[in-house]
Amino acid sequence: MQRRILIADDQKEGRQQLRSLFAGDDITVDVVDDAKSVLKALQDQNYSVALIDLATPGFDLKMIEDVHKRNLPVTMMILTDHKSIDKAVAAMRLGAYDFHTKPVDRQHLRLVVERVLRERRLQDEVVQLREQLQHRYSFHNIISKSPRMHAVFELICNVAQTSSTVLIEGETGTGKEKVAEAIHQASNVRTGSMIAVNCAAVPETLLESELFGHEKGAFTSAVSQKKGRFELADGGTIFLDEIGEMPLEAQTKLLRVLQEKEFERIGGTRTIKVNVRVIAATNRDLDRHVREKTFRSDLFYRLNVFPISVPPLRERREDIPLLARHFVRVFSDRLGKRIRSIHRGAHNRLQNYEWPGNVRELANILERAVIICPGAVLQEEHVTFEREPPETTTNNFPTMEEAERRLIQQAIDRTGGVLGGPNGAARLLGMNRSTLWSRMRKLGIQQNGAV
Repeated sequence: MQRRILIADDQKEGRQQLRSLFAGDDITVDVVDDAKSVLKALQDQNYSVALIDLATPGFDLKMIEDVHKRNLPVTMMILTDHKSIDKAVAAMRLGAYDFHTKPVDRQHLRLVVERVLRERRLQDEVVQLREQLQHRYSFHNIISKSPRMHAVFELICNVAQTSSTVLIEGETGTGKEKVAEAIHQASNVRTGSMIAVNCAAVPETLLESELFGHEKGAFTSAVSQKKGRFELADGGTIFLDEIGEMPLEAQTKLLRVLQEKEFERIGGTRTIKVNVRVIAATNRDLDRHVREKTFRSDLFYRLNVFPISVPPLRERREDIPLLARHFVRVFSDRLGKRIRSIHRGAHNRLQNYEWPGNVRELANILERAVIICPGAVLQEEHVTFEREPPETTTNNFPTMEEAERRLIQQAIDRTGGVLGGPNGAARLLGMNRSTLWSRMRKLGIQQNGAV
């Protein structure tokens, strides 16, 4: 396998001499001349060895600590003059493998590096294997080995190069926005940005202005002209999340945009034409809402040109270990932890849970687990669930709405009626506060002082 060595030296001649010493058929040698470039290189590539001169501009011993905190897979070796041997020894205490005084004994240094490469061979192969698996199971930042998700990836590839409207369906927390981002990123015909709007998070009175903009003086608080999200997304993609929460009046205006690709700002007379791909997402049964006259049938048919259904996590359990390792690695790096693995007991606990909040809930639980884990291995006791699956009886099989009503009520009771915030019911349920309010109204759950 191809291995890489990074050389940092403030002297061009020294850099080139070391490059020629190690460069070969199975070794790539990169050279840099300052500490900032060292960190960037170590983050961008997997190096087996980094040879760093203590005289490199910007270098200090804290960098060695940073490399270890970030779990960057590199063996660091120090080059120094005789005046800085004390500093080189301190570097070894912080995790550097060895140090060599200048002028360097080239043959001895080569032998030491070859020994390090031999010792690292297994570790390098593990890193390479992880990279291959990550690439194999990753599609535009969506991680999955599930055949059902791979079918979704194929649909994304099929629709990405078109301008067709897409409707993404799936439960809360399944990653519908990730699918929308993947469609946008995979497209070669979209040069603009992807603009996201959560239709449930914007008050009904402001949604029209948010989508289509307004002119100065259009209403009392309109002190200046404002471009809407459709205008900002011109040439790109607009993602309408929780489209089922959109009020009927706004649905009518949205239908015109889909049909005519034009609209007027509130209070304006100039017709604005846009070239925007619309991707909508919902966790609701829009067919049922069409029958109940709470969602326009003509809009539904316009949105449902290319439907994509994202399966819940409980129906693709083979993804749980893969996602768990990913989230533990992400949160460990972010929080400065050095968690290297997940104990089998913790994996079993994750596999046996039903995941009503799907991937978002998995991420939340693993972030909490990483925070409380004191060592290098995430143990079973670190995986704690804030809620239990809904109770069932042997004689009574609850409907989906009954199960959801019970689950929401349990979360509200557990948080003492607090809906928002880091310890609120919405966080426990893996949804935002506005969505929770909407579901409570739909399911007839009494507020009882909930805040």
